[in-house]
Amino acid sequence: MDNDLSSGVGVLDKAAIVLGALEAGPSTLAQLVTATGLARPTAHRLAVALEHHRLVARDLQGRFVLGARLGELAAAAGEDRLLAAAGPVLGALRDHTNESAQLFRRQGDHRICVSTAERPVGLRDSIPIGAALSMLAGSAAQVLLAWEEPDRLHRGLQGAAFNASALSGVRRRGWAQSVGEREPGVASVSAPVRSPSGRVIAAVSISGPIERLSRQPGRLHAATVIAGANKLTEVLARHAQAQEEAHGA
Repeated sequence: MDNDLSSGVGVLDKAAIVLGALEAGPSTLAQLVTATGLARPTAHRLAVALEHHRLVARDLQGRFVLGARLGELAAAAGEDRLLAAAGPVLGALRDHTNESAQLFRRQGDHRICVSTAERPVGLRDSIPIGAALSMLAGSAAQVLLAWEEPDRLHRGLQGAAFNASALSGVRRRGWAQSVGEREPGVASVSAPVRSPSGRVIAAVSISGPIERLSRQPGRLHAATVIAGANKLTEVLARHAQAQEEAHGA
């Protein structure tokens, strides 16, 4: 291990390596061993111990994923800048498009709605905070999968309502749309939110009935949704820069 990354407490350093490897997405034990460089028994023992403390969980295929406790700790520490900034951005998106707006994060084989701004009246697509939706359908699922590593992307396409060609189009345009893909009669448009390192960590979406959004919802609202997602990306970048400057002072 690089001395710069070593705290001198070996078991904690190795646990941190396991959590860092899972940041990229679900991993089998074999993938975890490859990603961490740890011996197979060590990687397994640490992953199971972290699972006991809910810092690691398992997805439907039994793969290791980051656990819910990490989100709880982040929220408690008040450091979740993305959620803090999401409320105003989603509210502005709802007001501008007159449709419900959501923020999704991927967790294993699902995407979780972590923030929302509902359309106050009339027909709407209501997705409550905490709702776990499939990664196999919908524009947000397309966005959260499109920039994954090739092997993870390929696995994510198994059983999906969209294909590799569709995701190639998402990467080229920078946004995704779906029409009746997740739920009959519902259309949506989504765009990616990126971490300061450039990794896609969330998707901003608007959704509503096809009657209003049409069968080409991206033509109506892609630019607005992209602007909202970019605003959240900028918030995270500014926070990271401020942190670097504070540490360098």
